[in-house]
Amino acid sequence: MAGYDLKSEEDVKLYLKNLLTEYTYGCYGEKNPEVCHLLGDYHEAVKADPAKAAEIYQKNCDNMQHGRSCAKIGGWKLVGRGCEKNVQRGYDYLKQGCELGDSIGCTNGGIVALVSKEIHKADKPAAVRAGVAMLRKACNEHKDQKGCFFLSGVYLKGIEGCVKRDLVEGYKVSLKACELGSPYACFNIAKMHERGEGAQKSDKLAATFRARGQELEKQIKENQPTISFGQGIDP
Repeated sequence: MAGYDLKSEEDVKLYLKNLLTEYTYGCYGEKNPEVCHLLGDYHEAVKADPAKAAEIYQKNCDNMQHGRSCAKIGGWKLVGRGCEKNVQRGYDYLKQGCELGDSIGCTNGGIVALVSKEIHKADKPAAVRAGVAMLRKACNEHKDQKGCFFLSGVYLKGIEGCVKRDLVEGYKVSLKACELGSPYACFNIAKMHERGEGAQKSDKLAATFRARGQELEKQIKENQPTISFGQGIDP
């Protein structure tokens, strides 16, 4: 942004115009998939044109195999943002994003596989197995807090006919989610220590994890995340 006075309306317009030129050339001229994704973000955030953004994300996934674009268009197809709603196609794109190494694709694809009745129609046990595998990948490989938290819930509650309740494994995954910053995972651990379920019964450890959860919750409220344009916008 050097050379631009972003307090000046004219400079902001010039900056955004030049940014569009840069992204367009980087995408179509240099065929850089990361820049293509940013071009999609530009049309979403600056142009307020979700249809154009969706078209770019989908092509970047189909033609360039860019995992983040696959996850993005997958999330949008689930709800019909900028494109026709299609839950199965949305799930397929999220799964593809996960296979291409995108953490959001793994987490959101895993969640959809576990909870979507439409995905369960063909074969619920197979869908649940795929969902658990994606959440494991999100948690273990990508260190994704949300992925770990949802995976912990699978073990803590179980899924009838698919996954047996396993409090010990649920505790292990909850601990990882807590360490990654999930206050809700920390609260679950506190309850487990308080009751002696899946973990050592200990009021001291329960108090420790409850305090950790409260501190994380406070931090989240005080430090709401902000997105600077150019970083990319998650689905």
